[in-house]
Amino acid sequence: MRPLILLLVLAFSGKAGNMEAMPHLSPSPVRRFDRPDTVIDAAKYRYRAEIETTKGKVVLDLLAESAPVTVNSFVFLALHRFFDGLRWHRVVPGFVAQTGDPTGTGTGSAGYAFPLEIDENLAYDGPGWVGMARTQDPNSNSSQFFITLAAAPHLTGKYTIFARVVEGMDAVFRLTQEDRILAVRIYRAPKP
Repeated sequence: MRPLILLLVLAFSGKAGNMEAMPHLSPSPVRRFDRPDTVIDAAKYRYRAEIETTKGKVVLDLLAESAPVTVNSFVFLALHRFFDGLRWHRVVPGFVAQTGDPTGTGTGSAGYAFPLEIDENLAYDGPGWVGMARTQDPNSNSSQFFITLAAAPHLTGKYTIFARVVEGMDAVFRLTQEDRILAVRIYRAPKP
């Protein structure tokens, strides 16, 4: 395990109860925006997401220092309940489980796009990396994301890595295209 990731995992090894839950900004899912508001402060806080799926809970450490624009967008959408009810529309055993498309077709978005962010210290070198799905255009990141089910080195340097699964990979491995995201909660903790 890379030293940076090991430190992040150790920093979040406690339960979410030790972290502050960020309140939702919408009472029901909002699925279209012109752009995301700034909702994170990567200099002051570390962030975690808990994704409740029909197969169980998946916990992500969000890598705001490596991909601040991407993490801000993900948190913004989660706080507006954008992901609630969405299907894991693309599940390829031994490769990825993908979601975040409000149309469920693989062509939908949040209504805005932002550029690729690459941290050369991160690589799709095993299961549990969370990356942004996009078209051939590197500036087409929006709401769709995937979790790797195995190493996928051909994605490294081409798709933004913005999180790492730290709990619930067993649930990720069981996902099918019939499964859904039930809810996403965002937590934060002050940096030491």
